[in-house]
Amino acid sequence: MCGIVGYIGKKQAYDILIKGLKRLEYRGYDSAGIALLNGGMTLFKKAGKVIDLEKIVDKNNIYSCIGIGHTRWATHGEPNDRNAHPHLSQSGNLAIIHNGIIENYASIKAELQTRGYVFHSDTDTEVLVNLIEEVQKAENTSLDNAVRIALNEVVGAYAIVILNKNNPNQLIAARKGSPLVIGIGLDEFFIASDASPIIEYTKNVVYLDDQEYAVINMDGSYSIRTLGNIEKSHVIKKLEFSLEKIEKGGFDHFMLKEIYEQPKAIEDALRGRMSAQQGWIKLSGITDYLNRIDKAERFIITACGTSWHSGLIGEYLIEDLARVPVEVEYASEFRYRNPILHEMDVVIAISQSGETADTLAAIEIAKSRQAFIYGICNVIGASIPRASHSGSYTHAGPEIGVASTKAFSTQITLLTLIALQLAHSKGTISTPKLREILYELEQIPKKIEETLLLNDSIKEIASIYKNATNFLYLGRGYNFPVALEGALKLKEISYIHAEGYPAAEMKHGPIALIDENMPVVFLATNKSAYEKIVSNVQEVKARKGKIIAVVHKGDTQIRALADHIIEVPETEEILSPLITIVPLQLLAYHIAIMRGCNVDQPRNLAKSVTVE
Repeated sequence: MCGIVGYIGKKQAYDILIKGLKRLEYRGYDSAGIALLNGGMTLFKKAGKVIDLEKIVDKNNIYSCIGIGHTRWATHGEPNDRNAHPHLSQSGNLAIIHNGIIENYASIKAELQTRGYVFHSDTDTEVLVNLIEEVQKAENTSLDNAVRIALNEVVGAYAIVILNKNNPNQLIAARKGSPLVIGIGLDEFFIASDASPIIEYTKNVVYLDDQEYAVINMDGSYSIRTLGNIEKSHVIKKLEFSLEKIEKGGFDHFMLKEIYEQPKAIEDALRGRMSAQQGWIKLSGITDYLNRIDKAERFIITACGTSWHSGLIGEYLIEDLARVPVEVEYASEFRYRNPILHEMDVVIAISQSGETADTLAAIEIAKSRQAFIYGICNVIGASIPRASHSGSYTHAGPEIGVASTKAFSTQITLLTLIALQLAHSKGTISTPKLREILYELEQIPKKIEETLLLNDSIKEIASIYKNATNFLYLGRGYNFPVALEGALKLKEISYIHAEGYPAAEMKHGPIALIDENMPVVFLATNKSAYEKIVSNVQEVKARKGKIIAVVHKGDTQIRALADHIIEVPETEEILSPLITIVPLQLLAYHIAIMRGCNVDQPRNLAKSVTVE
């Protein structure tokens, strides 16, 4: 949510900042801006896209080796030019960019107004930069110390970078609850909210921890301290992905590229973690803490959005295979409802970015009550892995499209491995059955590749229903969460209202909506409830609903009833979500494209929700 980029070094900052902002567009935003020091403070900002910002930039006034840039997702104040970042202090000496929310900004603003400060935006960010300036004046102290003092006075989350007109050789950055990474080059530094703007220039990075600030100098030196003024040393880490991985690679959109990357992503998630031939699974995050995890009396899975849907599948998997009770909680609710937690509970926190604010808060609550935290995340070095006792990376690679696809499938893959490893340890699965499932899991990437060959026929279905105003998605068992996820994908990128339901629940309300204009997507691959699903299809057919059915190859019974059939390869029922989700992703993608929607940057959405 929002994007930060900063540069200090020997190169021209403007080009690096603009390119960095474009790489951060996937995070979701509604305005953009940059500030440069070139004798004075030069500021350009504009509501809209980065391309709109470029149009107002005076190319004769951009020579600078230091600068900051920002893409804003509106929280305080509507998206317009004056609320866009960067924001200046009242004197014009300081410029700030900020991700997050300052919760006590109103009281600070009122106090500053009594001291003569005038505000030109509706943002909490302008309040913060003026607080820093006021502290610097009142305490007659250095800017970095003023930043430290001011941040100890604010409540909320932030990642900030500050530019000082009176010191054109220094940037100051700080974070709490919102990610910030520093790229280290040869006598130059790159600052960003994630690694995507940095990877082109360096693979050496330092991740700031919560309540830390960095002073970064033009001479190639830098220091990191806590808000308690304790100096910290950080290990320089190597970025593991390449520039090519964050480019479109010949696809029209990142989302489509990432849908097609799912076979490779699942292979990477499985690599070195299992062998069907030898009948073993080894997730080091489980193995290293097996005594603790194996004794869990209950698993609580907490997540948001798509990750919550994968968590629901995880509930089915762990209860089915390992026979341990599981609860799945929205992190945003979990953190506020005074949950009952015990030291024998294991909390599985799932997040693609590893920075989801509500999930991080849920982790802190669980840790305070001595629960064991197992993190599942895609981004190496993110906050959730660092806050967890143990965990596993999905290894999906960078996911740029806001609507998650390969992150979802790799999360399910890891949850499957966790359930199988626990079941094997507990003796709730036989060795022959374990090998059978593992063998089938190895075949999933090929079966997804086979499913992707249906793209053209799914595109034809999309052309028929692109103007629909409502969709209903129905599934049973393991495919109920897939119905939820399919509906979410359509809502996110096409702006068509869609709902996912357990198929049997259709009669408890949604059936009232069905008429000749209602497309109903059935996930009908379940052997365990096939006849029940056929009955649900017949109920929709009787009310003239339009039926799109995802079935196994060779299905004849539902074929005779449905308006459209999408035939996918057969697999173990517990693994079916890895295949049945793919046609739903493609259907949503093609409908959105035909409606002229921006599938990679849907309106009002952000890739990583780092504020409440």
